[in-house]
Amino acid sequence: MSDHLHQRNKDYALLTPDLILDAIESTGIYPTSGLLALNSYENRVYQFNVDDGTKFVVKFYRPGRWLSAQILEEHQFTIELAQQEIPVVPPATINGDTLHIYHGFYFTLFPCQGGRQFEVDNLDHLEWVGRFIGRIHQVGSAQSFKHRFEFNLENYLYQPQQLLNQYDGVPSYLRNTFNSDLNMLIDFATEQFSDFDQLPQIRIHGDCHPGNILWTDKGPHFVDLDDSVNGPAIQDLWMMLNGDRNNQLLQIDVLLEGYQEFYDFNPKQLALIEPLRALRMVNYMNWLAKRWQDPAFPRNFPWFNTDRYWEEQILAIKEQIFALQQPALCLPSHF
Repeated sequence: MSDHLHQRNKDYALLTPDLILDAIESTGIYPTSGLLALNSYENRVYQFNVDDGTKFVVKFYRPGRWLSAQILEEHQFTIELAQQEIPVVPPATINGDTLHIYHGFYFTLFPCQGGRQFEVDNLDHLEWVGRFIGRIHQVGSAQSFKHRFEFNLENYLYQPQQLLNQYDGVPSYLRNTFNSDLNMLIDFATEQFSDFDQLPQIRIHGDCHPGNILWTDKGPHFVDLDDSVNGPAIQDLWMMLNGDRNNQLLQIDVLLEGYQEFYDFNPKQLALIEPLRALRMVNYMNWLAKRWQDPAFPRNFPWFNTDRYWEEQILAIKEQIFALQQPALCLPSHF
């Protein structure tokens, strides 16, 4: 029986507190505190203590989203990074396994490592992060994922486009404008991805935004490799950039100053920043639309599916179409 068939009848409504505790205890770990729900929507994530005061995080994977082989590839990559003393949070190995199953739910335990928000405007911190991303990519380039999703236009642009073009949550009076602008955005992005297949595809974090980097007095650590894929290096760098063009030029300069101590960067990838931003916009809308039947989504994203939301998306799409028509960032001459 395949993983997806095994999980097809599972639903988070069945993931009761008693089932969660029973699942954790099935590994030989016994919580001595209550379960603290952490900020996660795609999966279900809880923090708890054990009797020696150690804190753990348990993550229940969304049923039907991943095959076990795909989850295990993520775990192996994270463990590889940790073995190279790169600050990530690897899954706990219990009885020889990192992935467990209980009543059809896949779950994993992690040691709990806290931290404060990464300050993207701190240039010293930004260079530090750049060095570690370079090290992540150095390890990631050694081999490829065999089972993870492919980072390609079919998965990340065309399939979301099809769903959104047919999504009945868009108000009827905005439907034509929304579809027309969305299709135009994807056409522009596709044109700029024309050399995408020529770029090296390495194992990357995949969702390396500042919220997935926590800071302590010892420096940064990277969390949540749930979206790790074979992809272009720039995907792990561009989300660090903010502000106007001059600010972004300074930020990418500082990031790459640290990054290139460990891994070479092909400057042609800078042309993908705005297409990747467009891809992220499309995927975020698509993600909310696909998950809207999950009760956690209307509760946590009450502004989605309102007229105002779709009006704002049309404006954001038009702004991104304009951004796609501007010259790409260029590295300073010393690169």
